[in-house]
Amino acid sequence: MNKPWQIPRRTFLKGVGTAIALPALEAMLPPLRALALARTFPRRMAFVYIPNGANMGDWTPKEAGTDVELPFILEPLKPFQKDLQVLSGLAHDKARANGDGAGDHARASASFLTGCQARKTAGADIKAGVSVDQIAAEKIGRRTRLPSLELSADRGRTSGSCDSGYACAYQFNLSWKTESTPMPPEVDPRLVFERMFTGGQGAESAGSHAARMRQRKSILDFVADDANQLKRKLGYTDNRKLDEYLTAVRELELRIEQAEKFSSALPDFSKPTGIPKENEEHLRLMYDLMALAFQTDTTRIATFIIAHDGSNRPYPNLGVSDGHHDLSHHGNNDEKKQKIAKINRFHATQFACFLEKLKSAPEGEGTLLDNCMIVYGGAIGDGNRHNHDNLPILLAGRGGGRLQAGRHVRYDRETPMTNLYLAMLERMGVSAERVGDSTGKLENI
Repeated sequence: MNKPWQIPRRTFLKGVGTAIALPALEAMLPPLRALALARTFPRRMAFVYIPNGANMGDWTPKEAGTDVELPFILEPLKPFQKDLQVLSGLAHDKARANGDGAGDHARASASFLTGCQARKTAGADIKAGVSVDQIAAEKIGRRTRLPSLELSADRGRTSGSCDSGYACAYQFNLSWKTESTPMPPEVDPRLVFERMFTGGQGAESAGSHAARMRQRKSILDFVADDANQLKRKLGYTDNRKLDEYLTAVRELELRIEQAEKFSSALPDFSKPTGIPKENEEHLRLMYDLMALAFQTDTTRIATFIIAHDGSNRPYPNLGVSDGHHDLSHHGNNDEKKQKIAKINRFHATQFACFLEKLKSAPEGEGTLLDNCMIVYGGAIGDGNRHNHDNLPILLAGRGGGRLQAGRHVRYDRETPMTNLYLAMLERMGVSAERVGDSTGKLENI
């Protein structure tokens, strides 16, 4: 039984068809606070995928070790240098052809979290492998409201051939529940928001959502009574933290509503209403939703596709009118390589904003970022060569004190990327013999 000053960690603010998980509050900690911290705050892990490789000369620090100079692409991450590691030398062998011919973009996506060779087919008989996030979700997903969260800022295709005879499912999915069952990511921020905060099922949830839309009510209006009752029981610090959290939820809700207004003016009425017109705002919203999901322990496992591998999106906001994929085949043209570096840096900047969200959320004696392990990168090295070794990989966060952040680490060439995943699973408390083509847990992380 909880003492009067202690509330359960899994407390929700509830209303009709609505449930909002709470951030970590002091009132959730037992009296022996210091001894309980390690058990109180769970570890989270996420995987963020960037497409088409990177301009590796502007990505890789010249020296290994601590306090290295971050090159052009990674400069936006300077404020978080002590919270992340640059990992060089990792490889994805199963992204290579291995006798299957062309199709590096499809294989890169399919193998990134599975470490398995994708069956070359454009039909329904797809086959890859179980991804590391779903290995974790199978073991610990029931501890949270959502076992895992799959996000994308790139509308996917569910059928047909997308890359040299490979089914589109390979290119638009990172997460695989079974070797033949991908977990399609959600692209619409509104639908992610509703999934995170809608409490009921079926007609009840649909009804409360419809009422809220008709009345132009905030989701917070439905939990106001519950929130006010809780506030009367909390101390000053927890009340301030709760107010800040609810304000953040409302601000995110307003940003989604603003995105919907602009989207509704577009001629393509088949588009989900919550997808922002501007790519930068779309990325920020999805990152903020993922941060909120971690902060409230709605899930501890997430994947996010920045854009599918092979994406030919232009970036006019950067002065880059060329398509990203076209530029990645730069033929060592310096002008094209500089444009690729600009795109890579833009993506790193959005990732830095995500890290800032995590680091600004207090958790015990540290921050939310301290209890995260976030892989950022892709399964293609240099886009021009389509190589799958020496990949652009970052590992952010401290894994609850079990990661040695603030370094550039060089591993032996052809070290399987999946060895990193085995090491991460161990730190999540998940036992696994292997992930895809892993050969053992990656040391020195």
